[in-house]
This record gives sequence, C-alpha cells and structure tokens, in this order.
Amino acid sequence: MPSAKLKNYLHLHVLVFIAGFTAILGELISVEAIPLVWYRMVFALVLIAIFAIISKAKVKISLKSILKLGFAGVIIALHWITFFGSIKASNISIALVMFSTGAFFASLIEPIIYKRRIIWYELIFGALVIVGVFIITQSELRYLTGIVLGIVSAFLASLFAVMNGKFLEKFTATVITFYEFISGVLFISLYLFFAKSGFSIGFFKLTTSDVIYLLILASVCTAYAFIASVYVMRYVSPYTVVLTYNLEPVYGIILAILLFPEKEKMSPNFYIGAFIIIGIVLFNGILKNSKKLKRKRS
Repeated sequence: MPSAKLKNYLHLHVLVFIAGFTAILGELISVEAIPLVWYRMVFALVLIAIFAIISKAKVKISLKSILKLGFAGVIIALHWITFFGSIKASNISIALVMFSTGAFFASLIEPIIYKRRIIWYELIFGALVIVGVFIITQSELRYLTGIVLGIVSAFLASLFAVMNGKFLEKFTATVITFYEFISGVLFISLYLFFAKSGFSIGFFKLTTSDVIYLLILASVCTAYAFIASVYVMRYVSPYTVVLTYNLEPVYGIILAILLFPEKEKMSPNFYIGAFIIIGIVLFNGILKNSKKLKRKRS
C-alpha cells in the first residue's frame, strides 16, 4: 500500500492534470469566453454553496471584507474571460505558455502587497521570460490577439493569487471563494444586462455537449479542484504545490497535441520560447525553495 505522503503527492498531480484539462474544455465548449465564464461561476457557486451548507461553514463576515473579496472576484472573472478568450483567439498551447508567465508578474506584485524588496534574480528571470515571449511572437504573429489576452490573463491570475494569499490570513478558503464567485457572477451579469447580445434567448440555448462540458468544468475543474487543493496543502509542502502546479502548461500542451494535433501544430520557435519560459519558471521555484531551506537551517 502506498504511504499517505505518496497518495497526497499523486493526488496533487491529478489536480495539476485537471488544471491543464481546463484549457481542453475551453476548446471543446462552443460558447464564447464571457458566457462560458458566467456559466462556470454560476454552476461552481451553487456547488460551493452546497459544500458550505454541508460543512457548516461560517460565511458571515463584515461588509468591508465582502467588498475586498468582491474586488478579487471581479479579478478572477476577468482572468478566466481573458484566458478562455486567448484559447478562442489562438489555441491551447499559446494560452497555456502565456499563462505560465504569471509567476514573474507575481514576483513584481508581491513586493508591493507584502512590502518587501524586489529580488534581483527575479528581474533577470523576468527578462528571460520576455525573451521567450518575443521568440514565440516572432513565429506566431497570427496569434497576436491570443498572446496578448494570455499575458493579461497571467497578470490577473498573479494579482488574484497574491490577494488571496493575504485573505487566507483572515478567512477560510470556502468563505473566500463563496464571496468571490458571487461577485464574479454579479459583475458578468451586469455587463451582459447592458450588452447588446447579452441575456438573449440564444444565450441560454446550449447544446447537450456544452452543458456536459460546463458541468465538468464547474464541478471537477473548479469546485472539486479548489476544495481538494486546500486539503492537499495540509500534507504537502507549499513549495511542492507551487512547483507542481507550474507543470500545468506541460500537461495541458501534451493533452492538446494528443487531442487536437492539427490545430496545436506549432513552429519550432514556439517550442524554443515555451521551453525557455517553462524552464525558467521551474528553476525559479527550485531556487526559491533552496533559499528558504538555508534560512530555516541557519
């Protein structure tokens, strides 16, 4: 029988695989990015609310705290819209590689929110990531819109992650997600209410396959992945979690190539740029962990 530590480590890799599979669902779902995210957040909100009731989570917090979480909810809604928009405008490979640049946006955002100095090597790594993006852009100019949306998505994801790091000091993960999802749904609903082609009859006409994929996206890739990741983090070190999640684009791109070989066929320059970006992100995680270990020993 495998040890408890090995089980949780394997569970973590399943969660990363699920994260990569999110991009696959973004390609399979035929609806556009904004309604896609609206449905995802609505379905996931219902599931999170059911979980909160069953677990008897205390969700009553101050209005000031609700407003802060609400702002983060808008950020994550915009992150998902730009992420799926990147997939629709280009392909899964482009969206995932651009998304992996988020680690370096975080290295710039964290010093501001946590009031610490910028680490010099993070700036060098950031410059190398820009080189990787430049190499990809030169050979994949036809996907420029997808590249830009992917980078915006990465920035928003980093901002959201850093903000949530602060929120977790005061609130449970269930409370945070509950209010963030409510805010995200209200924000997108408000936009759709005033948009010309917003809540039309066609908006609610979904194919059977779209409904199935959306339910998988909301349940497995959102509600379950969120709850399970919080559970795993109790038994696996934060470094292992962060470093393993950096493999998300690798898993996602491999899945995309297997499932959509024609659409995901890219130039050699793309893979050179992708290797630089993903390699630097992984090396950055390893370097940070070694420095933390040295501090603990000293």
